[in-house]
Amino acid sequence: MSILAPGRRTRPDRAPAVPPPAARRQPWSLSRGAVNGALVLATAYTLLPLGWLLSAAAKNTGDLLGGRGLSPERWHLGDNLHALATTGDGIYFRWYLNSLLYAGIGAVLCAFVCVCAGYAFHVYAFRGKEQLFGLVLLGVLVPTTALALPMYLLASQLHIVNTFWAVFIPSLVNPFGVYLSRVFCAGYIPSEVLEAARVDGAGELRTFWSIGLRMVMPGFVTVFLFQFTAIWNNFFLPLVMLSDNRLFPVSLGLYAWNTQTTAFPEYYPLVVTGSLLAVVPLVVAFVALQRHWRAGLTAGSVK
Repeated sequence: MSILAPGRRTRPDRAPAVPPPAARRQPWSLSRGAVNGALVLATAYTLLPLGWLLSAAAKNTGDLLGGRGLSPERWHLGDNLHALATTGDGIYFRWYLNSLLYAGIGAVLCAFVCVCAGYAFHVYAFRGKEQLFGLVLLGVLVPTTALALPMYLLASQLHIVNTFWAVFIPSLVNPFGVYLSRVFCAGYIPSEVLEAARVDGAGELRTFWSIGLRMVMPGFVTVFLFQFTAIWNNFFLPLVMLSDNRLFPVSLGLYAWNTQTTAFPEYYPLVVTGSLLAVVPLVVAFVALQRHWRAGLTAGSVK
């Protein structure tokens, strides 16, 4: 029993004071409202040219040259479409069909070739594999415009200049697609599955066609979308290869019309309306295949 001095009281030990939550130092971060606001501004900046194109396609020559705003005084979209279908005996829709053939068939075959090459680089071991893949990566660094003149000289030696094949055959090669395909195969195709197929007696072609190609289908769609967009927007190669306007893609055809607008201002609505229709296949392709495209872009991100 302890004796306490008079006038003194014992106090229990106090825990160290904890600062209120507001006084604690928080890591710097943007608020949700600021992030959403930045995304809205970026979306508006991206969609503004498309909005202008939609409104400009409904204007006549006077409204386009008069600098009117986004809303025309009178909508002329039907007249512009009629003029687009009748000018040059409907040459625009022939250009449109040419672009669908170049981009549609070319992108499908290019994606298949790239997936086959990527599958071979991933699955098989052969002498000089990495050196050959290094050459493929070197091809990614070379701009396509620098290859236009050499390809023209090769096409002239093969006597296919100013033909469908002069534009179609070069579109079947895409070094970047081969690189992507190898990455997709490494992320989607386990070696154990291929080994099990071989044990069951499946040949190499059967294994690739029935198992490998189906497992890497998101990668196939991703390469297809990239190549479809590249071929559809391709301009310099058709400009070098083609002189017959019946073989023009829509990009080169609209350029040919645009060069005549100085002397013939009535071509302005045709160029704008044709540009609006030229966007439609790209939008349809991305909307229809976006599920596979998103899955392909996240390949290998989670193990």
